[in-house]
Amino acid sequence: MSVRNRFGTAAAIALMTTAGALLLSACGPDNSDPGSTAAPSAPGSAAPGTAAPGTAAPGGGSHSGSPAPGGKEVNGTSAANHLTISTGTRTVAMNGATVDFGTVVRDLAWSPDGKKAVFVNGDGDLLTANPDGSGKAVLAKAPSGEAWSHPTWQHASKGPSGNAVPGETERFNNIVFASSKGGVLQLEAVPVKGGTPQVLTPSSSEGGTDNGIPQPPKTGNTWAYAGGQQGSIAYANTPTNEVYVYDDYIRPNTHDIGKGSQPALSPDGGHVVFVRSVDGHDHLFSRSTDYEQKTEKDLTPSATTDYTEPAWSPDGKTLAARTPDGVSTLPADGSAAPTQVSTIKGLPSYRP
Repeated sequence: MSVRNRFGTAAAIALMTTAGALLLSACGPDNSDPGSTAAPSAPGSAAPGTAAPGTAAPGGGSHSGSPAPGGKEVNGTSAANHLTISTGTRTVAMNGATVDFGTVVRDLAWSPDGKKAVFVNGDGDLLTANPDGSGKAVLAKAPSGEAWSHPTWQHASKGPSGNAVPGETERFNNIVFASSKGGVLQLEAVPVKGGTPQVLTPSSSEGGTDNGIPQPPKTGNTWAYAGGQQGSIAYANTPTNEVYVYDDYIRPNTHDIGKGSQPALSPDGGHVVFVRSVDGHDHLFSRSTDYEQKTEKDLTPSATTDYTEPAWSPDGKTLAARTPDGVSTLPADGSAAPTQVSTIKGLPSYRP
């Protein structure tokens, strides 16, 4: 069974409004003290199968983390490690504290410069905000009957030659997210300045009936994750349980990475990490985005728990993943086993 089935599809989004969440003013998002810690104050996220990843279900638990040995919850975020955790409540864990955004924050991701956060709020709309929760702006409002999830900040700064390409870099400054309506999953994109979302349909200039290479599926696409400097995104196709990488910088090029879900594209665009079930547990796999290099590596071969929803650190050296007990990190090359760093249960993301 795939991890997306066990966690629910993007359509299975439960909304929750949390009152009384506290902003720990002693350690705001720009606090430079990496050693400061504070117990998270936000209610917990829903158990697998009851809500979309990174969201909290009505009637959920009263804590966002599991007690560590000795009964103390472990935050695990700091200014040094850049890790942040959103739990589907008003508060986001970062810099060893919890920051109150004043609205429900689901599936938080960061801009390439780390100055803005993008997320889905309690009304299902797409918003951006400053790291301290101020300056909230609605990029787009979700139509009735349509559920949005897992936004990512698509951008382009350099072309294949290493220089910016006029007209190309400008058009790759978008938020790409998953949309579900009437049971149909697809990717949509909206400019970071706001506007009307447009359906994003990955395609390939090499595919077509003339050469017998099929075009990638147009529906069932979800869980986009941007990376690299040319607007590339990795995404999953739910019906086929396949992971794809889509590059439309100069010409459309989409290729199949293999079986899996919840992909994360590295900051340099050279590798993709994804989730695949092995012997009853969800493992993290890695492979090159070069279509000719098909070798995969199981980064968690001795897993005794589930590792899901991976995220890359800004330097590309570390991965964070969600587990049933919180968040763990591991070297991106798989040279060491994962280590639990936080008991907060939520979606990990890194702020550049």
